[in-house]
Amino acid sequence: MTIEGIPVEETLEKVKKLIAEEKTLSPALRASLELLLTLVNLLLNRLGLNSRNSSKPPSSDPNRKKKRSNGNNKPGGQKGHAGNHLELVDDPDHIESLKVDPATLPSDGAFQCIGYERRQVFDIQISRVVTEYQAEILEDERGRRVVAPFPESVKVKTQYAAGVKIHAVYMSNFQLLPYKRIEEHFADQFDLPLSSGSIYNYNLEVYQMLEPFEDWVKQALSRELLLHADETGINIGGKRKWLHVVCSSTLTLLMPHDKRGGEAIAAMGVLPGYTGTLVHDHWKPYYKLQYCNHAGCNAHHLRELERAWEQDDQQWAKQMQDLLLEINRAVDAAGGILNRQEAKAFRERYRKILKEAETECPPPDESERKKGQRGRLKRSKARSLLERLLRYEEDVLRFMVERNVPTTKANVICV
Repeated sequence: MTIEGIPVEETLEKVKKLIAEEKTLSPALRASLELLLTLVNLLLNRLGLNSRNSSKPPSSDPNRKKKRSNGNNKPGGQKGHAGNHLELVDDPDHIESLKVDPATLPSDGAFQCIGYERRQVFDIQISRVVTEYQAEILEDERGRRVVAPFPESVKVKTQYAAGVKIHAVYMSNFQLLPYKRIEEHFADQFDLPLSSGSIYNYNLEVYQMLEPFEDWVKQALSRELLLHADETGINIGGKRKWLHVVCSSTLTLLMPHDKRGGEAIAAMGVLPGYTGTLVHDHWKPYYKLQYCNHAGCNAHHLRELERAWEQDDQQWAKQMQDLLLEINRAVDAAGGILNRQEAKAFRERYRKILKEAETECPPPDESERKKGQRGRLKRSKARSLLERLLRYEEDVLRFMVERNVPTTKANVICV
């Protein structure tokens, strides 16, 4: 990376070397300088990141421009565009007949009604509807009383109906509105004093009712040939949680959990024992699943390659990015799978790029290992990506040899 003409990585390496060679530095000063260099590295890694070269959302991109179609077209529907509009319904709720004023008719003719020209106005009614049930009470001459039974759903003197509960749960879970906003909505629009506690209880009631459906979804997902999995950080009650997702083309299962790794994957109850193909982003706990095939999400690879090329000036990364995009176009043109000869040719090009990348992006020099240091030496992001592409070649390229495997995870979870 170069900032205002300064080769940053090269300069940092020179500083590290000078610190290592300087024998007169006190341990405290040496540790402080090494900490500062580490912080600089962390900040540099964040500099220049955007939605194209990292998992950051497009909304965080600086100076983000709205996408506009090419040409000189004006905003809005274009000439010849059919558009969408309301259609007349056959069973309107209300009909208002408009009569012709006889005074406006010409005097030299006898007019009679031959039909109507129809126009319809669509509106909504926002109002409270209170239904009162009056149970008849019968009494005989001896004062014995018999009261007509109320419907089973009417349990107390006053209560909210199912429609209120359904609307509250919909706004809470699908529209994702805070409880206080839902309270205000019911108070302002319907004059109903619905409380946050009631909304919570309605959600809990629906959750319990959906338990059999959740079990069915888990069983159905476990039988799918292809699944997508991911996890992302969320905030629940001011605490950091992880939202895990497993989905197929038709079913999606979401589960919040305190943990991100294997414990949460096991608690979800779908992936342990799964024998199909799982598409994911190389999160290590997924590779502990022993019975399934794995497919790497190439949307993540493309972003990481973009970062390695833009920020680390890794030419091999640009070549690999172009190759993966070329393979994807070839797979689409071939109807979802390449023949053996085409796949072999692409695989050879893949390996050639990575072999040449070993020179451009070598592993850490073992001579830099400090006395007593154990384990692997820290890799740069570009080197880590290179080693991952080498090690998991089959998973990265599985989409070109298996028809049901896509290039990336499902768009709804690719984060």
